[in-house]
Amino acid sequence: MAPRTITPQESEHAAQLLASARTAMAAIADYDQARVDRICQAIGWAAANPESAERLANMSVDESGMGSREPRRRAKVLGILRDALRQNSMGIIEEIPEKGIVKYAKPAGVICSLIPVTSPYITPIGIAIYAIKCKDAVIFSPHPSSRKTTNETVRLMRAALKELGVPEDVLQCVEQPSIPLANELMSICDLTIATGGPAMVKAAYSSGKPAYGVGAGNATMVIDETADVKEAAKNTAISKTNDHGSGCSADGNLVVDARIYDALLQELQHQGGYLVSAREKQQLQSAYWDEQGRRTADTIARPAADIAAKAGFSIPSGKTFFLVEETNIGRQHPYSTEKLGVVLAVFKVNGFDDALDKVRQIFETGGRGHSCGIYSFNDEHINRLALMAPVSRIMVRQVQSSSNAGTFTNGMPMTSSMGCGIWGGNITNENVSLKHYMNVTWVSRPIAEDKPSEAELFGEFYNKPVPVGKH
Repeated sequence: MAPRTITPQESEHAAQLLASARTAMAAIADYDQARVDRICQAIGWAAANPESAERLANMSVDESGMGSREPRRRAKVLGILRDALRQNSMGIIEEIPEKGIVKYAKPAGVICSLIPVTSPYITPIGIAIYAIKCKDAVIFSPHPSSRKTTNETVRLMRAALKELGVPEDVLQCVEQPSIPLANELMSICDLTIATGGPAMVKAAYSSGKPAYGVGAGNATMVIDETADVKEAAKNTAISKTNDHGSGCSADGNLVVDARIYDALLQELQHQGGYLVSAREKQQLQSAYWDEQGRRTADTIARPAADIAAKAGFSIPSGKTFFLVEETNIGRQHPYSTEKLGVVLAVFKVNGFDDALDKVRQIFETGGRGHSCGIYSFNDEHINRLALMAPVSRIMVRQVQSSSNAGTFTNGMPMTSSMGCGIWGGNITNENVSLKHYMNVTWVSRPIAEDKPSEAELFGEFYNKPVPVGKH
């Protein structure tokens, strides 16, 4: 069936949203840094205060069936606000005297923001903070299955804008989203930030306008013989069950040294893991993926008990994620692919060379560019993983699901959108954060000449005789 084309009404609506956004941007163009920072604080509090966060978390689960009712991702908003408030976003933002360079920040423009079903309220709050910090406007295009939650989130932020006398149309949200309308918005806005699945990101890159997209995750954790088993198991359980594993950063595969394998597997069970039997492994696979290897929608970010019931078996109370012992890797072996839920594949390896080979095979299957992690106190192991892994970020002894996007105990920029570089088909390897929401003008002044001699530049080849060509 051919995709539906945009209707005249949708086309007119997109044009109206864009016009309103540009009018609002013009109205805030002269706001100074202090005023903009205060607005960021206001919208952040309006949508992410404890009461609002709890209500939006419940609303999200009621609407989409995905995720947790506990608003644990609220900390991400706090981190984004911290990062935004600590940086300048207008006028001079950086000076490099020895290079004669001064950098000036300016708004990027009207941003089209595609919001995923797995993060319908935290992602728009973070994007709104970064955008307003740079005096951009945003048009949010929510996922149809969580549109009410995203619209309510934006409504709360708009109310905060109105209370401060700021044009509400700095932030707008599509009430009746559709793929044709989203495509139209991407084609007419100045920039798209696409947080979601591969099809969404591909559409963003095909829009004809600049876009920051993200890639699929398949987070793989290496656990070597030096690891603190209890720390690794505890952090893995937190990462795997946070929002029922909805995030692309949630641990998907453990690559475990044989010397600590049994101890770790036992500790993971103490942390709430349920070790499936051979029969249950097949049942779980049939419930989780269809015959073409595609994830079934009703297993994404769902509680473990619900998935077990669908698979035809039950799990004891207190078990919150599945442990699946696996040896096979490849697209025909779905346990080695991205899960987006509470299923964890565990691979036993014999030494670090074997571990690196397993990591290579896993990322050849899926998830190139996104992330991996390691539990080790051996710096040589950490360095070897960093040299070979085709990923944009590696977390060392941290809760992967939250650390990739920045935490208060690492230096990663806080975000809801993580670029996967050329490996993942993205333009950036970085966490999409404040710097990506602005245009930057470089002003260059003359400096003392910095021109090495040709002998220095060409080194040993400078005096090499030039071969005479044949005529």
